[in-house]
Amino acid sequence: MARQSDTRARIQAVARELFAAQGVRETSLRQISDRLGLTKPALYYHFASREDLVRSIVQPMVDDLERFVAAREKTPARDAAGRRLLLEDYFELMWRHREVTVMVVRDLSTLADLDLTERMFDWRRRLTALLFGPEISAAQQIRATVALGGMSDCTVEYAHLPLEQVKDTAVEAAAAALGPATTP
Repeated sequence: MARQSDTRARIQAVARELFAAQGVRETSLRQISDRLGLTKPALYYHFASREDLVRSIVQPMVDDLERFVAAREKTPARDAAGRRLLLEDYFELMWRHREVTVMVVRDLSTLADLDLTERMFDWRRRLTALLFGPEISAAQQIRATVALGGMSDCTVEYAHLPLEQVKDTAVEAAAAALGPATTP
């Protein structure tokens, strides 16, 4: 008999796949349970609702992003090498969570349903401050949006390519979008 954590992980894996392919709202719990050969009550044993299941899939990305930003805020480095390292590490983080990003992008209401929209904007603002410092011009905000958003898009659009091929090009383009580094 499978352990409870194994069953939860299997449910999450199938749900993640279906949510990414069809969208959260278009995927029923019946489809998930049928794909797994489980009854709906068995699925409900592990997850009280679809929102509970979705949250369990998205939460690791949320936790990783929060830890990433908080750790970087302790030791900001806005010189060229520090900015490049931040971009590389951010890309790798987003690459690890690219399936969840696809899921969320496919059904943007997921952000609102999980009350994540403001948190996402907050992370972007905090990362922008790490890249440029506390006094940020509109041009710098736009550059950071292009850099960070473009890298996130690349993790989804080019997920079929090897990590190294996508990462190197995406980070180089993001660094170019940021423009020359300035010291704090």
